[in-house]
Amino acid sequence: MAENEAEGGAATEGAEAAPPKNKLKLIIMAVGLLAVLGGGAATWFFFFRHGDEEHHAEAAPPPKPPAFVDVPDMMVNLAGAPGERVQYLKLKIVLELKEEKQIEAIKPSMPRVTDIFQTYVRELRSSDLNGSAGIFRLREELTKRVNAAVAPIQVSAVLFKEVVLQ
Repeated sequence: MAENEAEGGAATEGAEAAPPKNKLKLIIMAVGLLAVLGGGAATWFFFFRHGDEEHHAEAAPPPKPPAFVDVPDMMVNLAGAPGERVQYLKLKIVLELKEEKQIEAIKPSMPRVTDIFQTYVRELRSSDLNGSAGIFRLREELTKRVNAAVAPIQVSAVLFKEVVLQ
């Protein structure tokens, strides 16, 4: 009987030990299933989902090219301290507009634009134009002034074709 009890005890212990192995297998299978599903979802998200956006991007009409208007060339003497030699600034400027039809609307305002540019540039010193930061500030200031001069029309940018400081 002792042997039966020992065998029964061992059988009972074996029965209790078996479920943890089954639970471990179940957990491993669940983690594997989640990894496969997650990998499939990630693959779909990164590779197949973007195809729809490409079709929408192709269906959109191409953007219109900007229009450009030349401003008459300017040559001005810069402000300086008394006794210093006079320095000159020569500018060739182009205005960038969003649409071609804005060119005809801005042409009557060109004398005003030239006047505003001349007035502003004559107050500059050569030290105001040093480096790319000086040219950037000049561009920003001229863009702000031209937009004020041609109020209903919006100028996208003031572009420099030539900047000569002598």
